[in-house]
Amino acid sequence: MDEFRTSGAARDPRFLTFRSAGHLYAVPADSVSEVMRLPAIARVPQAPQSLMGLANLRGSVLPVASVRALLGRSEAAATPASRLIVLQGTSPVALAVDEVSDLVRIAHEAIRTAEADVAASTGERLQGVFESKSDVVKILDIPELLRVAFVARTTSLQKADVGAVSRAPACALANTVRARVVTFDVAGQEYALPLGAIREIVATPAHLTIVPGSDDAVLGIVAYHDRLLPLLSLRRLLDLPAAAGRGEQALIVSFDDVLIGFVADRIRAVISVDVERLEKLPPVLAARLGGETQVKEIYRAANDRLIAILAPDRLLREDVMKTLAQSDATIKSTRQRHAPEDEVVELRFLVFRLDNDEFALPIDAVDEVARVPDQITRLPKAPEFLEGVINLRGEVLPVIDQRRRFDMPSSIATTGKRLVVVRTDRHRAGLIVDSVLEVLRCSPNQITSSPDLAGDSHDVVRSVINLEASGRILLLLDPSTLLTRSERDLLDAFGKDRGKTSRKTRP
Repeated sequence: MDEFRTSGAARDPRFLTFRSAGHLYAVPADSVSEVMRLPAIARVPQAPQSLMGLANLRGSVLPVASVRALLGRSEAAATPASRLIVLQGTSPVALAVDEVSDLVRIAHEAIRTAEADVAASTGERLQGVFESKSDVVKILDIPELLRVAFVARTTSLQKADVGAVSRAPACALANTVRARVVTFDVAGQEYALPLGAIREIVATPAHLTIVPGSDDAVLGIVAYHDRLLPLLSLRRLLDLPAAAGRGEQALIVSFDDVLIGFVADRIRAVISVDVERLEKLPPVLAARLGGETQVKEIYRAANDRLIAILAPDRLLREDVMKTLAQSDATIKSTRQRHAPEDEVVELRFLVFRLDNDEFALPIDAVDEVARVPDQITRLPKAPEFLEGVINLRGEVLPVIDQRRRFDMPSSIATTGKRLVVVRTDRHRAGLIVDSVLEVLRCSPNQITSSPDLAGDSHDVVRSVINLEASGRILLLLDPSTLLTRSERDLLDAFGKDRGKTSRKTRP
């Protein structure tokens, strides 16, 4: 998770240069908030080709646009050099590029805006060109490219009316817990902290306020939002050799209401942990370290790479933890005295998977979850999205292949597939999904509107559930818009024909 952050403006403009499909481009550095490695991206069904999906950037949901696709070029598999360039503004967007090259300062007179149209190749929109070393660099007009590629739409957050908490589905749902950790380097060794314990990752500030007489592990304090944040050196806490610098990035860990920043040499990545490859610290080593080592577990990653997973609460001395506990007790007592009488409303959603993407439906819209029947009756001249009909406890139920409905490739796998029976104000239908993951509880403030760049898919995915602690983004489906108007009319006609048939067959 390499990050680049811009600094103040200068007299001559600065540009961030990058490569895409072998070409060298640039964007103004003042428009860039940071550069990062490609995170997990939630693909939006039926979205414009240029929209790769949505990504979670420290709690904010950002649309990710492919520069290759914006320029009308074929996509390529991501490489270790691939990066996201996050652009700031009223509607932030991230650009996926093949490689970030350099940060350059160019004199005004060296930028040739008059040659923009002449230098532009098919699909390119340019603001100008300049020469850097032996290359000609094209300054992309990103706003114009986005305008051409996406239909601007006015969106509003339309949360599902889940009402009171409904009963859980009749079948047993296996909750899938995915352990994720943030890995980082300290003195040449790889460590990790649970992602759920980390509130944010920030660049270490250039200037720190030193606290006289503090522990040698305390690098200093900085202003963080509305509070003061102490920064502690992981090298010191782990008794590792000191370095000339103080470390590039700080992992902000929350101990209930108390925040502490732990400074690492370099953040590596966020990875999903296979719990079967986690091992406790060998007893002999734990005994030699007094049984209270900061290392909680050892993870055997790919290529026999060993990652030491730290326990956040063991990084600090006992007296420091007591001070934190006393502070927590005071804060909690104050909050209890001033807490509102009304309890926080929790919403419930059924989470399911299609391919590698996670979707959610309001639990009140779900009647049940069942195994996909072996026999599905095909209907002649049925629309492509309609897989057929089944008899579900005496009721004829239309079945929709949700992969096909979202223009996803078909899957030959049958293990784990489930039928999610959904009810709307006009219809009841079964949705075939790859697997059902969990019944999720979340608060309303974790639901945000889908970015405007979603195109036609915005009709179906109007909101997303942003699970900041685990880094997951769930696409929240609106049951009333799962079908287009023509498809709803087809089901209406199907229902009428079914009624006529049943009346004719009565004795």
